[in-house]
Amino acid sequence: MTQPYSGKLIVVEGIDGSGKSTQIRLLERWLVSRGYSVFFTEWNSSLLVRETTRYAKKKDLLTPTTFSLLHATDFADRHQDIILPPLKAGMVVLADRYVYTAFARDAVRGVHPQWIRDLYSFAVQPDLTLYFRVPLEVATRRIAGGRGKIKYHEAGMDLRLSTDIVESFKIFQGRILEEYDRLAEEFQFTVFDATKAIEDQQEEVRDAAVRMLRTHEEKLHGIHTPFN
Repeated sequence: MTQPYSGKLIVVEGIDGSGKSTQIRLLERWLVSRGYSVFFTEWNSSLLVRETTRYAKKKDLLTPTTFSLLHATDFADRHQDIILPPLKAGMVVLADRYVYTAFARDAVRGVHPQWIRDLYSFAVQPDLTLYFRVPLEVATRRIAGGRGKIKYHEAGMDLRLSTDIVESFKIFQGRILEEYDRLAEEFQFTVFDATKAIEDQQEEVRDAAVRMLRTHEEKLHGIHTPFN
């Protein structure tokens, strides 16, 4: 994975209930207020395969490999038509989940890690990966309290880990958490304590983004950035 474009790619990762989506949306608004051209994208949102994925999930037709291939197709479509154009145009692209979601989830579902990496080898490398690490108990409480219902596949119910959806969620997301911790070391994620107050986390997120963007712009243009 290489990043040959003038734009910058910032991605967020974390298990369900980590609060990453809240943080990236707050960062988006803040960057726009500072004068940056920002583009936002999220995981599993391509119109090309959305209906197919939804139908297959509903009917419980997906094997771990087909699950992986569908998400890779979704990502490839968005990568080509949604992510690359704003990067080429010099924009800051914010992605709510990136290839690392597949690396973690698919591996837990039993797909070979190297096969997954090869499948996504075309993807540009993020300039900054923000990993929001949260204890499993906190994530479970947030999901249950926030929307009152845990989704079938986010609980890994298709893997038959437990007949109880809450228990299955804990097992599945716990395994994903372990994968994320390994990925954080392998790919040098910037790790955040996702149990902190939202405002405190956002301050840290902005600081990380500022450092990356300031270094990039000074090298690229030799001029002051909006943060100076």
